[in-house]
Amino acid sequence: MSDPTPLPDLPVTFRPGHTRVILLTAGVAIFVVISGIALLLDIGPGSRLTFAVTGALIFWALARLARVKVVADDSGVTVVNIAGKRRLAWAEILRVNLRPGDPWVFLDLGDGTSLAALGIQPGIAKQRAIADARALRALVEAHSAPSTLPHEPRS
Repeated sequence: MSDPTPLPDLPVTFRPGHTRVILLTAGVAIFVVISGIALLLDIGPGSRLTFAVTGALIFWALARLARVKVVADDSGVTVVNIAGKRRLAWAEILRVNLRPGDPWVFLDLGDGTSLAALGIQPGIAKQRAIADARALRALVEAHSAPSTLPHEPRS
């Protein structure tokens, strides 16, 4: 067995930092360029507004992509993905998976389903994602390990 992964202090937030910076920077740049084009073109105010709204919608979509994260605290894990947020108790998470070729971490849950946790993704920072997945796995194992020893009667 390999060396055990040290447990991070709680609360801890896992998020794809490089990807987040790239998405938000691209969103701002796209909004500025589209709005700038609207100002340079000889068009009416309604068309200019349409350009600005289009730029804002593109920024909003990229910001939604950038908001993904996994937050672990004393009572469980909150997974924030593109379209929603889900709170899980430690006992609900059976396994943390990040297999070669996976786009992000998958959490195997006690109800037989699997939940994608986009906050840990190996796209740009593969080693960081692997370390984050190991840290989350260690936290899950530490917090949800059921006691297998039977309770001894008190005398």
